[in-house]
Amino acid sequence: MGIFKILTYPDPFLQRKAQLVNTIDGKTQKIIEDMASTMYDAPGAGLAAIQVGIDQSIMVYDIAQKDGERSLQVLINPVIITQEGQMISENEGCLSVPDYKSDVKRSACVCVEALDREGNPLHVECNGYHAIALQHEIDHLNGILFIDHLSSLKREMYKRWIKKQQRKDE
Repeated sequence: MGIFKILTYPDPFLQRKAQLVNTIDGKTQKIIEDMASTMYDAPGAGLAAIQVGIDQSIMVYDIAQKDGERSLQVLINPVIITQEGQMISENEGCLSVPDYKSDVKRSACVCVEALDREGNPLHVECNGYHAIALQHEIDHLNGILFIDHLSSLKREMYKRWIKKQQRKDE
């Protein structure tokens, strides 16, 4: 299993809208396995292919990681079909937006259609943390970061902080 390098803000690749996957083959399975290894190694609860420099609509997530048990979920070409209600995702963070967490308004319930890793159609209806995780990763596949949901003031403060960190590293 390989470990991908996770792209971080302000990498422009993170703003790309991922291309749909037309063929699910051995190469796709290898990408999924390496994405899962990367997510668990980070550690994170989800990872979109765009975050590791792969322009394909693939996401992996595992919101059930407890006591060493894993329950990897894979969605290919996911699309939010319906969303209802509103909730605050408290202290939301992201592997591509390191060292920053913030509250984000998200839908309380979502219905997502996608393909599983074998190419079979999936219909996922969920709420709470599961809904937040799906919205977060699908946003990545659409070129949206969680900081894009914040007020312009909070977003600008983070951007200035990142620029300052980059100058320190030079």
